[in-house]
Amino acid sequence: MGVARREEHRAAAAAFLYAVTVLGVLAGGAGVRAFEDGTAVYIVTMKQSPVFHRRLTLEKFGSSRVATAVGRGRGGGGGGGGGAAGGAGDTPTTSVLTKPRQGSPKPMNYGSYIVHLQNALLKRTLRGEHYIKLYSYRYLINGFAAVITPLQADKLSRRKEVANVMLDYSVRTATTHTPEFLGLPQGAWVQEGGPQFAGQGVVVGLIDTGIDPTHPSFADDLSTDSYPVPAHYSGICEVTNDFPSGSCNRKLVGARHFAASAITRGVFNASQDLASPSDSDGHGTHTASIAAGNHGIPVVVAGHQFGNASGMAPRAHIAVYKALYKSFGGFAADVVAAIDQAAEDNVDIISLSITPNRRPPGLATFFNPIDMALLSAVKAGIFVVQAAGNTGPSPKSMSSYSPWIFTVGASAHDRVYSNYVVLGNNLTIQGVGLAPGTDGDCMYTLVAAPHALKNNTVSPTEMSLGECQDSSRLDADLIRGKILVCSYSIRFVLGLSSVKQALDTANNVSAAGVIFYLDPFVLGFQLNPTPMHMPGLIIPSSDDSKVFLTYYNDSLVRDETSGQVVSFGGVAKILGGLNPNYGNSAPKVMFYSARGPDPEDNSLSNADILKPNLVAPGSSIWGAWSSLGLDSAEFAGESFAMLSGTSMAAPHVAGLAALIKQKFPSFSPAAIASALSTTTTLSDRQGKPIMAQRTYSNPDSTQSPATAFDMGNGFVNATAALDPGYDDFFSFLCGINGSSPVVTNYTGNSCVASTMTGADLNLPSITIAVLNQTRAITRTVTNVAAADESYTVSYSAPYGTAVSVVPTQFLIPSGQKQLVTFVVNATMNSSSASFGNVGFYGDKGHRAIIPFSVISKVVYSP
Repeated sequence: MGVARREEHRAAAAAFLYAVTVLGVLAGGAGVRAFEDGTAVYIVTMKQSPVFHRRLTLEKFGSSRVATAVGRGRGGGGGGGGGAAGGAGDTPTTSVLTKPRQGSPKPMNYGSYIVHLQNALLKRTLRGEHYIKLYSYRYLINGFAAVITPLQADKLSRRKEVANVMLDYSVRTATTHTPEFLGLPQGAWVQEGGPQFAGQGVVVGLIDTGIDPTHPSFADDLSTDSYPVPAHYSGICEVTNDFPSGSCNRKLVGARHFAASAITRGVFNASQDLASPSDSDGHGTHTASIAAGNHGIPVVVAGHQFGNASGMAPRAHIAVYKALYKSFGGFAADVVAAIDQAAEDNVDIISLSITPNRRPPGLATFFNPIDMALLSAVKAGIFVVQAAGNTGPSPKSMSSYSPWIFTVGASAHDRVYSNYVVLGNNLTIQGVGLAPGTDGDCMYTLVAAPHALKNNTVSPTEMSLGECQDSSRLDADLIRGKILVCSYSIRFVLGLSSVKQALDTANNVSAAGVIFYLDPFVLGFQLNPTPMHMPGLIIPSSDDSKVFLTYYNDSLVRDETSGQVVSFGGVAKILGGLNPNYGNSAPKVMFYSARGPDPEDNSLSNADILKPNLVAPGSSIWGAWSSLGLDSAEFAGESFAMLSGTSMAAPHVAGLAALIKQKFPSFSPAAIASALSTTTTLSDRQGKPIMAQRTYSNPDSTQSPATAFDMGNGFVNATAALDPGYDDFFSFLCGINGSSPVVTNYTGNSCVASTMTGADLNLPSITIAVLNQTRAITRTVTNVAAADESYTVSYSAPYGTAVSVVPTQFLIPSGQKQLVTFVVNATMNSSSASFGNVGFYGDKGHRAIIPFSVISKVVYSP
């Protein structure tokens, strides 16, 4: 082993010691030897019920005294990063499981009992061997994460107490105007008493990159109104050097971090990633503010005012569970620990703007530790929102699979920031840039950086000079008062060059403005408006960049002998982009938003489940930015940033769900999902069908009407409607061939014979992957309104099918249910998807629309 390799292992060992000290991990064996001899992080689940399932079992038998053995309320107890410690309030008065042994000083609560069993299993199975236990999962699932070898993993998998052993895997991260675009000031906020009360009492738990607690979007002193921390929330605020005491308040009610798996891998950079809830990335601060940031916070970027920001539920409370980091993303073992703790802390909503880096292997995509933990969270009454992923526009690119998770795709909204360059030949080219324009109608000479080197030297070979990254090599006298022209190459995408550095260069040489043309190698990358303190823009189209360069080069005068530029003939002016434009073609589905059909397994078999559930604003979204944020170099040092992605869409829905939860506290997660899904919009502002972008390059030129696999039920709107229920999810999992032992392992319930498929789930959509001749589908409609109402059912059948509905008219008393049956017959053989919809129209003005999709149609059985 060479010196470099030895140093690498010393660093890894130091990381382990740090993990033991800070995160409270438990070491087994004689020493610490992580990731030697083929070790890796494995997630092990045990057959015995976790705390929450045990509590439900005890409550089912009506013993309130025994039920205290598993914790307080829906959560209970504190617990460190691994959740190994129980709260004082969960000591039982009577329980066979927790009776003290002979000579024991005190009873053991059920959570501690689980941890004791996990530790005993490891000691018995791996006696005398080296291992590290990173986390104890005890609330939603009974299991642990440990650093072990494949041989040790095999030993554990053969123990009768063990249900499943899975290798840890990596995950990644996948506003001023959107409240108005969604109609909140005149709609949901009014119903809640205005933005000063919208969401109050509801706790949104965000599993992300942390938060900047100093940002005004998370202050609790913006009004004199009573604003108590919700009594049901039992989380804590972790205190570290960079997240000091007092960081939490009545708005930011809890904050923790989880990094044990990352630390053991040696990928954790303590100086950059921060072993605390503090956000050194920016992503988590951004998503938290979209969901529940304070109302009316001024957005000032690069010295320019861009209105006032507000979260969707500006009075809701925020709890942060940091499990992702700037340097490497994150790992499932840490994310599961965060989910488990958020549920134990009693959050009302969990928002995850994260997706796995690859499709989960195994029997089905649904059976992975993250989704299984979230299933238990839903059973515990927590509404779960996840970003669909940024892997579109190809079919089956979905990165959020399970029907109990509310999956959100990304759409554009109606606000656009555009600026323009007008050339001397009267051509106008559109650009992107949050920047002022040049003065008046004056035209300014264009000078490209490679043609403005000191001492008239030859054009540089260093790309950084053409990208305007080094002012010391440029002739300031030549550029002064002119527009500097720079190349925007792949190095900007990779973070090796930055617009900020180019602007500093332009400022150092006294340029009147700066224009970036797109390098032809930058393909499939959408440029967002970038803040600039001086006149400037980026030309986002490679075709337009060619037009610009042709004009510039044709205007140059060169020496006939040397070929050097002797004068610059090209001129231009920049029209500013500080003021937004508002169009009527929004919303539209963005090209990067992941698409259905939902893949059921690694072989891409289609599931009878509609994904995404819906789309929400995700393009060019203003949100709070961390003072330490490094994720977007263009917004470094700013207090707000404009980002795009399904990561921005998911917290929009999390915030809207908080408004529904506030108005209807008894709503189950499925009822909230139905309320959101059945009230979506299917048309844009002009009343035309919502469009979906189909390609990475020139996406607007390839768009076509969106299908249910692009946008799910449609574009989000917040109201209330139907209620599917948890037990259907359990039967659905049992209906997967070979799933019985896996379901029992994760849920604690034994499967009975089930033929239920995803199409049979009482979801606010109908999806049939394979229609073999005929199929009967039922949906249960619940009247959540205060009055009785008569409904009429209308539908459009997917192409290649014939549909009948019973009944087509019915009266539902308030709070009651109505069963509706759809008989679907294939009228042609086809392997292509077709789409329709079903509408429920009430005589008091209520309506619910659900999408109807059939992928493969078979008239005759083979």
